[in-house]
Amino acid sequence: MIKQNQKWLNILNLLSDALLTFVSWFIACWIRYDLMGGYAIVDYTSGSYILILTAYCMTIVVFYYMLLVYSPKRYKQVGSEALPILFANAVCTLALMAVLYLIHSVDVSRIAILLFYLISSFLVIGKHLAERIFLHYIRRGGFNLKHILVVGDGRLAAQYTRNVEKNPQMGFCIDGYIAQNTPPYPKKLLGSYADLERVLQSRDIDELVIALDSYDERLMNKAVLAANKEGVRVSVIPTYNNFIPPNPSIDIIGDTSLIDLSSCPLDNIVMAGMKRLMDIVGSALAITLLSPVMLAVAIGVKLSSPGPVFFVQERVGRKKKIFKMLKFRSMRVNDREETGWSTAADPRKTAFGSFIRKTSIDELPQLFNVFVGQMSLVGPRPEIPYHVNHFKEEIPQYLVRQQVRPGMTGWAQVNGLRGDTSIEERVRLDLWYINHWCLRLDMLILLRTAFGGFMNQEKMGALK
Repeated sequence: MIKQNQKWLNILNLLSDALLTFVSWFIACWIRYDLMGGYAIVDYTSGSYILILTAYCMTIVVFYYMLLVYSPKRYKQVGSEALPILFANAVCTLALMAVLYLIHSVDVSRIAILLFYLISSFLVIGKHLAERIFLHYIRRGGFNLKHILVVGDGRLAAQYTRNVEKNPQMGFCIDGYIAQNTPPYPKKLLGSYADLERVLQSRDIDELVIALDSYDERLMNKAVLAANKEGVRVSVIPTYNNFIPPNPSIDIIGDTSLIDLSSCPLDNIVMAGMKRLMDIVGSALAITLLSPVMLAVAIGVKLSSPGPVFFVQERVGRKKKIFKMLKFRSMRVNDREETGWSTAADPRKTAFGSFIRKTSIDELPQLFNVFVGQMSLVGPRPEIPYHVNHFKEEIPQYLVRQQVRPGMTGWAQVNGLRGDTSIEERVRLDLWYINHWCLRLDMLILLRTAFGGFMNQEKMGALK
């Protein structure tokens, strides 16, 4: 039933996306020539343009399909389709402009085409967002459910059950368990491992989830064969589940499959390129707009105490490379720069330094580190080599942070972990950021930084 519903939903999605794109063209022309004023040299409703527009709509939905916009989304976050839709629309809009040029329609309005891109993107993304919200709502009400049979009764089965209960919007319904001992819900015990095939034959199961702990792993082959025999979809929760990243990559050597436990979204060259482009454009714009502020701060630092304007310190960056990180100097020149963390009542700070640290203005020179590629606008905060060498021996996965460029701000910082706070909790949040990275997350962190996250929690009143 789920497969049949998904098929019809995909067809409806294809048709509705094509229709919204088709309508967007006329809305764009209406805005350009009726609301904004002007004379349409070309008849945008002529047969030739309708033919081109129809071909465009057919092409765009094929692009959406290729970019997995119509793939099942129970496991994906709301809004995950936005980036593929924007990318496909951009490529197809550029292709449309090229086609119109080749047929000598050089007088076509570029403003109308830009409006067409914006309106079609807005309508299609809005429709997909509304669809996801609607599906979440009806699934919470017990409709459009995916019926699951769980094989196992140990730690993994219990963990899976808890996560299904916490996410009712995904629409998973555990019909029962195949287990030797007591499963998470004893009343849903449908039989022992020997009864698996019989249960699959007697029930309408959409998916078999194998959640066997290490002591039962020998039964894996039997469970998979039974599911394949009945044509039931199979998912496996491996015993090393806690080590697998959210988006693992799988490599094949002959008939051997290798799961890359260190993969992350930024291993993708396109994703990494998009993040780097945002860093270059964002840092260049920020440097230009904030240059008067930085000049004023530089003068204030110079007047506050003898010494250089900038505090330059070695930090560990991506792939454990050492770089020179810039900050406005907030303390008197001292000998504890290489290993000492500052605290709220640190006597080394100047009065002006206390202010720029409280407001994080002292971090602004790191925009130059971002521009040249040593840092990113968003990422784990960089540490000095002394602490990196110390923490890597005490905190598991600490150096996984070095897979990406360090950032001016990060997920840990906007969640209140700055300065002299729990390094273990910071690492945990940094690793979550790396494993779940997307441009939307970066934008969220930057917005939270701009609207309050830039304020340091150090108490100014305690400073000397």
